[in-house]
Amino acid sequence: MKNNYSKRTKIVATIGPAVDTKEAIEELIKSGANVFRLNTSHGTMQDHREKFNLIREVARKLDIYCAITIDLQGPKIRVGNLLNEINLENGQEVIFQHMTNQQDKDIIPVDYEGIAKDVQKDSKILLDDGKLAVRVNKVEGNKVYATVTNGGILKSRKGLNIPGSTASLAAVTDKDIEYIKFATEMKADFIALYFVRKKEDVLLAKKYINDFNANIPVIAKLEKPEAIDNLKEIISAADCIMVARGDLGIELSPVEVPICQKLIISECNKQKKPVIVATQMLESMIYEPIPTRAEVSDVANAIIDGADAVMLSGETSVGKFAIQAVKTMAQIAQHTENSVFYEFDKDFEMSEDLALTRQAIVFGADKMLKYVNAKAVLSFSHFGYSTRLMSKLKPSVPIILVSDLEETCRKMSLAWGVYPFHKKWDNVLTGDLLLKIDEFLTNEAGLKNGEYVVITGSAPNLITGRTNFVRVHKIGT
Repeated sequence: MKNNYSKRTKIVATIGPAVDTKEAIEELIKSGANVFRLNTSHGTMQDHREKFNLIREVARKLDIYCAITIDLQGPKIRVGNLLNEINLENGQEVIFQHMTNQQDKDIIPVDYEGIAKDVQKDSKILLDDGKLAVRVNKVEGNKVYATVTNGGILKSRKGLNIPGSTASLAAVTDKDIEYIKFATEMKADFIALYFVRKKEDVLLAKKYINDFNANIPVIAKLEKPEAIDNLKEIISAADCIMVARGDLGIELSPVEVPICQKLIISECNKQKKPVIVATQMLESMIYEPIPTRAEVSDVANAIIDGADAVMLSGETSVGKFAIQAVKTMAQIAQHTENSVFYEFDKDFEMSEDLALTRQAIVFGADKMLKYVNAKAVLSFSHFGYSTRLMSKLKPSVPIILVSDLEETCRKMSLAWGVYPFHKKWDNVLTGDLLLKIDEFLTNEAGLKNGEYVVITGSAPNLITGRTNFVRVHKIGT
């Protein structure tokens, strides 16, 4: 499958029952999906193992690199498994109790052991992304008695929020540790951590990953007010950030979310960390074949703000129009990226927290592009460090990554504007190797003889050293 350079913003697609076949996954990739998300809040470990292997199989068939992220449930509170859907009516009295499966039709199960400890009279409990609401009347033992204030249909495993009252929540749960082990065994590309409140939450997840002898990047999902208060240090500790607007809009007021989103993206770009914007981006496409105009504007504005990736959740996992949702998001990205509004300040400050030489190389490469009308940046990298830095500059041309590690190629599927290729070319840059590179650029990367590229890499070995050179190269000469 040929790379298509017309879309630079990456798309994260959630896998669920609507797209759990080879045919569906292949169509998602062809439509523009770059990263696949397995949400461990739903399904069994065996379910996720099968989907994981399916994604890898399809990607190999298409000869393209896609990343897989394992989303830990974390301290996300959910309704347990219900006997049947419940129609909650305003004024109705309900009872919540900690349990996994509903045993009594009059008691709503909750998978959080601290539910009775963290609420009190008049506490508000929100369900299903805030669509449903109850107010607590009293707590007796391990039971919470409440009155429905905003009714609707309640389904199994829907989220439950207690704004400002989750002191008993652990950053990494026992279930999370099991799935961290699973992710390391399966060689997942990313692990996403829910409800990050401070940098220590990220460091704890990394400790468990390290305990299983792995080094998987951590995506910190920002959903709590505390995360905004500790934003800079969380971004510094994490490898990637997700603006998880669903729970963020419950824990805060929904009217605060747009400014929080801009704040998070801005700080991620300052620290040169990838950032994903998620939740309800094309929500109406779960049931309808076209999005609302507001949703299209939402996706476009996230991209204009500087997001590296945008995410689909229910739209692909359970939606009736999953493939069309990805196609629509790709079209929005392409159109937005080609607009006059898609411009970024290239005068980034050098950061003392990052490798200064590699920063200088990529900044210099970006400046060179316009002077020679280069058609691409050709980035040789072992782990992708300098390529990620280049990605954060959002250059005007595609970044063609060549790495000797397949896992680097997969991980870089999340990086804005990066198109990965796997080559064992860790050699000194000689005339013979340049001939190979020219053949690759014309036959595989879609460029033409006579066009210019800007090359970054290391010397003496082209790939495995630290990036230390930049070179202008004319293909075929």
